[in-house]
Amino acid sequence: MRRILIPLIFGLAGAAVLISLGIWQMQRLAWKEAILSDIETRIAADPVALPAVPDPVRDRYLPVTTTGVTGPGLRVLASVKQRGAGYRMISVFETEGRKILLDRGFLDIEGHSDIGSSQTITVTGNLHWPDEVDGYTPAPDREQELWFARDVPAMAAALGTESTLLVAKRIEPQVYSATPMPVTTKGIPNDHLQYAITWFSLAAIWLAMTGYFLWRTARPPKGDAT
Repeated sequence: MRRILIPLIFGLAGAAVLISLGIWQMQRLAWKEAILSDIETRIAADPVALPAVPDPVRDRYLPVTTTGVTGPGLRVLASVKQRGAGYRMISVFETEGRKILLDRGFLDIEGHSDIGSSQTITVTGNLHWPDEVDGYTPAPDREQELWFARDVPAMAAALGTESTLLVAKRIEPQVYSATPMPVTTKGIPNDHLQYAITWFSLAAIWLAMTGYFLWRTARPPKGDAT
């Protein structure tokens, strides 16, 4: 009994820790799914007028419809599955006596000649302040007007607009060759289920190894009479 007591306690304690981590990840999964559901509801709501003073927290994902005139812009390096590399086309958008940023969508590398084409359009989309910049993001190539992430404050300073980005879902009339890339929840990571499965699997393996060790320990030595 003494030979198996300590391994048994150690095995059960280790399994309990691993199972608790799996349960915690399941709780995180429910929390993240609730957040994603709320975001999807906000994205799909009926569009409203552009707020007078947009707030990055309160108005993130807010659906908006507004009419205005596009101006100069820049390109943000991007890629799309099954299409490859290209650019997000970001333009100055003068609307309601103000200037904001407009994300007109994705354009293949070969077709970015319409970056500075001024047009009067009506845009339906969502306000967004994406968090895409980190310590590894290269500095923009100002000469080529090429950026490597959507940095709303920096782009606004470069183009002389408010620090507000409207990501187009629909543009009328569709005068640009860029394809709108609406705001979605696809880019928000949600790996908690995979993490939970990993912890529960490790717990099962831990228990199996503990059981095997106890079985080997409890076996009588070879040659002992029974």
